[in-house]
Amino acid sequence: MIEVKNVVKSFDGFHALDGLTMTVPKGAIYGLVGPNGAGKSTILRHLSGVYRQDSGEITLEGAPIFENPAVKRRMAVIPDEIYYFGSATTRDMMKFYRGLYPNFDMDRYNKLREAFPEVDERRPIRRLSKGMQKQSAFWLALSCKPDYLLLDEPVDGLDPVMRRQVWSLLMGDVTERGTTVLVSSHNLRELEDVCDHVGLMSHGKVALERSLTELQGGTVKLQIAFNSETPPELPGDLKVLHVSNIGRVYTYIIRGEAQEIERRFAAFSPLFQEALPLTLEEIFIYEMGGEDYAVRDIAL
Repeated sequence: MIEVKNVVKSFDGFHALDGLTMTVPKGAIYGLVGPNGAGKSTILRHLSGVYRQDSGEITLEGAPIFENPAVKRRMAVIPDEIYYFGSATTRDMMKFYRGLYPNFDMDRYNKLREAFPEVDERRPIRRLSKGMQKQSAFWLALSCKPDYLLLDEPVDGLDPVMRRQVWSLLMGDVTERGTTVLVSSHNLRELEDVCDHVGLMSHGKVALERSLTELQGGTVKLQIAFNSETPPELPGDLKVLHVSNIGRVYTYIIRGEAQEIERRFAAFSPLFQEALPLTLEEIFIYEMGGEDYAVRDIAL
């Protein structure tokens, strides 16, 4: 388990992290989402031991991460910008990783060659395309057999087939080895298919952190048509996050349990009503709603 408690990090007076608290359960795939500038990459650099926090605590299974080689040997990281030595090939980096990670598995490295057949392991990584560089990074990271895997925009640049291949390998490690995966990404649709826990970041904090099941079960999208041309006045205790309409069909985004909300709206004797599941993208938009995240109509 990774625990972050009240972490603060400032750069030239700017609070990139402002009292951030989060918990990544062991064996989970945890999706970290948020707008640009929310602090996602900054906290990942803290979790990988690159940055040291100004205050607060960051621990992996109770042990501090910064300047702790024993903890870092259990962790592999794939940043958004892949790191490699100037003229190194994938095979060169394999030898380097093999010397750092005690669990590095050469048999697995050889088997994973089949998963990434287009990567020439003897060609300098800098001469590979961005997508090939990402494949090389996954090949090396998975060969390390880490207990914890930190990923920043992990499948950016990969084609759809390779994206599916990578997620299949990651989920296989979670299932078979209990690997803990923390992934930061803007692709909320993709995270929805693989994550079981989600943290929503805003202004250097985790504003909301729940299992995906709880998150989706706690907010309802209700489509409803009333008998009257205008909708009735709703009870003040309903937590309505958003309302829109097309003609007489209204769509409400409401925080609460679906059955209870449907029961209360049924009292208005609507022409029809239907509760629909929300996507992770919709949850992000409405839970993080407000002028900072609103889609604005701009006259050009």
